Amino acid sequence: MIRLARFGARKQPYYRIVVIEKDRARNGREIEIVGTYNPRTNPASVGLKYERIAYWLGVGAQTSPIVEKLLKNNPAPAPVAEPAAA
Repeated sequence: MIRLARFGARKQPYYRIVVIEKDRARNGREIEIVGTYNPRTNPASVGLKYERIAYWLGVGAQTSPIVEKLLKNNPAPAPVAEPAAA
C-alpha cells in the first residue's frame, strides 16, 4: 500500500509517502520512501518519485485516498522530447 507516514514535531506535521504492507503501523517499517508532503508551507509542497510510484502501482500496490488525491493534483510532468540530431 502507498500511504502517508507522519513525522515532525507536535503540531508541525511533515509526511513521507511510503510503500508499506497494509497491516503495519502508521510509522512502521516501510519498504520504500517514494515522496514527501509538507502541508505547512504555502502552498503545500509535494515531492514525488513518479517512476517508482508507477512501478509499485504496476505490481498491485493500492493508494490511500489522500495519496490518490495528491497524485491527481500533482500529475507527472510530460517527458521532454529531445531534438533529433541532424
